[in-house]
Amino acid sequence: MRVVRLLRLRAALTLLREVPRRPASRGVPGSRRTQKGSGTRWEEEKREDRVKWRQLEHKGPYFAPPYEPLPDGVCFFYDGKPMRLSVKAEEVATFYGRMLDHEYTTKEVFRKNFFNDWRKKLKEEAEKLQQEFGYCILDGHREKIGNFKTEPPGLFRGRGDHPKMGMLKRRVMPEDVVINCSRDSKIPKPPAGHQWKEVRSDNTVTWLAAWTESIQNSIKYVMLNPCSKLKGEKAWQKFETARRLRGFVDEIRSQYQADWKSQEMKTRQRAVALYFIDKLALRAGNEKDDGEAADTVGCCSLRVEHVQLHPEADGCQHVVEFDFLGKDSIRYYNRVPVEKPVYKNLQLFMKNKDPQDDLFDRLTTTSLNKHLHELMDGLTAKVFRTYNASVTLQEQLRALTRAEDSIAAKILSYNRANRAVAILCNHQRATSSTFEKSMQNLQTKIQVKKEQVAEARAELRKARAEHKAQGDGKSRSVLEKKRRLLEKLQEQLAWLSVQATDKEENKQVALSTSKLNYLDPRISIAWCKRFRVPVEKIYSKTQRERFAWALAMAGEDFEF
Repeated sequence: MRVVRLLRLRAALTLLREVPRRPASRGVPGSRRTQKGSGTRWEEEKREDRVKWRQLEHKGPYFAPPYEPLPDGVCFFYDGKPMRLSVKAEEVATFYGRMLDHEYTTKEVFRKNFFNDWRKKLKEEAEKLQQEFGYCILDGHREKIGNFKTEPPGLFRGRGDHPKMGMLKRRVMPEDVVINCSRDSKIPKPPAGHQWKEVRSDNTVTWLAAWTESIQNSIKYVMLNPCSKLKGEKAWQKFETARRLRGFVDEIRSQYQADWKSQEMKTRQRAVALYFIDKLALRAGNEKDDGEAADTVGCCSLRVEHVQLHPEADGCQHVVEFDFLGKDSIRYYNRVPVEKPVYKNLQLFMKNKDPQDDLFDRLTTTSLNKHLHELMDGLTAKVFRTYNASVTLQEQLRALTRAEDSIAAKILSYNRANRAVAILCNHQRATSSTFEKSMQNLQTKIQVKKEQVAEARAELRKARAEHKAQGDGKSRSVLEKKRRLLEKLQEQLAWLSVQATDKEENKQVALSTSKLNYLDPRISIAWCKRFRVPVEKIYSKTQRERFAWALAMAGEDFEF
């Protein structure tokens, strides 16, 4: 309401400013001040028709005053989040705000035309910023930068039940920012009146700028775009490391199973933790020095209170119940049957401990990764997560996909395989507040499409009967036309049905995180080529640019 009131007040002030003051009368008929002499100007010497005047003087048109931005305390919101607009884009938005009470804003054409033009303005502003800040020169090549904007000040939200939600996130200033560039390059200029915290030249890292954010004291970076050559090489190496694990994993599993009976408590704890990281795709977890940070844990930092043991549950023996906050304060809850030696070891680890005590008190993430590196060069706990996610996708695709299925059915199979990975990796999301409404809209579309299919099927039967009776070319053409229409409508109905199924099954599962970070894209690309599914049905244009290396490498016979 405050924005609306400000817009209305501004509109009134603008109108007052735009009404020019009436100049003093000068030579106007009926006024006291006319040209010198007893005659009027109408009686002056007549000019030729083509000559309109001999002397002309004026000040030109009156221009609308420059736009005055809204106060800092007033901002626009998009999808519930504050959005900082450029001055030009904000001005256009106020045009619409001034007319909120006018009947024009109730008309669909008016709204559609406004938002189309406003979107163009926003796009122009975004493109201008992109060209100025969104590219760098890396070894002679122009490379795209990822997110080059610092986060605006505001209230911290966090994910899940974060203990710092609502705290003030202060504005990032140039004095907070470290710039990283080569010594022979042109150092970027800070905003007028400011200076950088530091300028360094470190070619062992890939970030371009860095600063420490004020809520959790974590370091934020400006990085290269995922589609850049450097990022592509790094992604390829990550998945190749996970792929190499296939040749070691059987031996590693045999080793940690044997270590369940080790004489050393440290070795036993490491073996059980590695079993959970491998079997459940748990993150290893890292110790935190900040006592105020969110109480999130990983496998190595689990406490006794996070685990409950059930001799029998859900029809299974030796069941372990996990309940803790993982990364981004997302709750991890799972009940899983385990091997009997694992169950017995957990009983031993928990014996005589308080709920707040560490479950694996002889283990750290560093010591675990050091052990894994000895087993395979480049191996860390994180590699198991990538390996198991990619293997799960490949196995699920092999089990779910049928060559004779339609494209829509194949994509449904792909999304189900992807969902199996997301569940394994605990990639959850809250059900959208608009879910029910959007599902109702989708079901309405499905019902309308079913009626169209039924009508098209009846028309096809009629056309078939007419062709059978007449047998001429015209009736044959009509028959083919009706057949193509029915096929088109049936295909559209199939797509809508797939969307409805996908929407329902994925309402609390986030598919994109695993697809972009944990799944070797060559698996998906090979699947697309093998089953003749357009790659653009799986990856968007931006994602295809990100995985350009995989598109160039993967044939239909690729195996992870």
